[in-house]
Amino acid sequence: MINDNFSAAELLSILCDYAQRKLNLSPLDRIAAENNLLSYFKEPQRAIAQDSQGKDLQTDILDPLLSIAKAEYLWREDSERILCETKIMGFVTPSPAVVAFRFDAIASNSGIPSALDYLNAISVNSNYIRMADIKKNVRWKTPYCGEKGEIKVTINLAKPEKNNRDVSLDALEPANKYPACALCVENVGFAGSHFQAPRQTLRVIPIWLADEPWYLQFSPYVYFEHHAIALSEVHRPMKISAKTFTRLLDFVDLFPDYFIGSNADLPIVGGSILAHDHFQGGKRELPMFSRPFTNTFDCKSEEDGITDLKISIVDWYNSCIAITSSNRSQLQAAANEIFEFWKTYSDEKTSPKIVALDKNGEHNTVTPVAVKNGDEYTLYMLLRNNRCDTANKHGIFHSPDDCHHIKSEGIGLIEAMGLFILPGRLHEEFASIKKVLTGKISILDAMQDKSLDQHGKMLSALVAQTNAVPVNEEEAQNLIEAYVYSTCEKILNATAVFKNTPAGKTAFIKFLRSAGLPC
Repeated sequence: MINDNFSAAELLSILCDYAQRKLNLSPLDRIAAENNLLSYFKEPQRAIAQDSQGKDLQTDILDPLLSIAKAEYLWREDSERILCETKIMGFVTPSPAVVAFRFDAIASNSGIPSALDYLNAISVNSNYIRMADIKKNVRWKTPYCGEKGEIKVTINLAKPEKNNRDVSLDALEPANKYPACALCVENVGFAGSHFQAPRQTLRVIPIWLADEPWYLQFSPYVYFEHHAIALSEVHRPMKISAKTFTRLLDFVDLFPDYFIGSNADLPIVGGSILAHDHFQGGKRELPMFSRPFTNTFDCKSEEDGITDLKISIVDWYNSCIAITSSNRSQLQAAANEIFEFWKTYSDEKTSPKIVALDKNGEHNTVTPVAVKNGDEYTLYMLLRNNRCDTANKHGIFHSPDDCHHIKSEGIGLIEAMGLFILPGRLHEEFASIKKVLTGKISILDAMQDKSLDQHGKMLSALVAQTNAVPVNEEEAQNLIEAYVYSTCEKILNATAVFKNTPAGKTAFIKFLRSAGLPC
């Protein structure tokens, strides 16, 4: 680490050298950035140029600077630390226009993948993507393959749950806040507040989808490689329509190495942010993409001009259709026809019943996902239904109540495709369960821990598996992981509107044959 005797001016010089090396900050912009930082830290003049080679941004540069900043009363409360840190990095991150210009230049000269690598590197090296925090996330490596394929699990420690103070302050959130939400493009350069994170280091790339202005950025939470977000310039609610399919296919035309998908547009089955139209995508790592297709229908109609269209059922936990074609217009037309048919489709012979509309409103929607392989497009459509009843107050096709101790939130795009993002609290709770399984504490002592109340059935089941005989650390971890994986599999199966049973498969095929396509 850097010697603690470095002055603020010397540390700022090191930071600016880092920005030139890692952020492509130009020499002229470096001068302006260093002067702005000197003014912010109330330093009278710059130090002799310092080298950042071999120094870690967080531990060797930012942490010492933040200590000085706190002594100078530039921040006081812990909640203000991130505001100060992001402001410091905002001074040395190239401007949004410069980043967008360089992205286009790289794309023209070296190709789209190189340009995306550049934007991702800017996001990481500016600390917009806080890799030190991301690395805290627990990604289980034990292979697990259920009946319908692999399931992945990440315990998210990078995004802590809110405490009571935060919840109380949230109640004071202004009705007409600015920016309107965390996805609005107005977040670029935003200084942050209690209600919204600082975004001085956020950089976005303008793109056009369905003849509308959208933007591409990378997610600060990185649930998979190159986890990207496409967001509408207009702050409007999520709404699946024919235009959604156009936008998704426009996106994969621009970025053919990525998948892109939209969360469903209804509560329970939708994502966490339904107020702003946006998509998520990135490298094709999610488990569903490895699954084969079954029951493929080769659709052709000379009368309708349909010559290149295949519709399949994906061999997956939930109810997913794959529409494949090298003729984009035929694919879009088929996708919209299936979607419009599904929105009003009911089948009371299935178990549970599929009801599209009742006194509580519409219930059927889709989670669409697009990929492109060479000249061929595939549009996945995961069929969703958000109906509740007396026995299933949280949703009939939702995580069952006995799974809520593991996952109670809505099963959005990422989980529906086989990557479960579980709450950080589970890391400590599972550590306590492991102590019981290894004999370090008794089950009675463990149950004194209020955080384990919700895991009572899980704990009893795992202890029964060991016949109450202590196991070693590795065996205990394997038992916990197997239990959680099977729970995630149960949740995915619960989201299927057509169950993976003979009757469910028959009903699924009946739906496809009824959709009006020449299958």
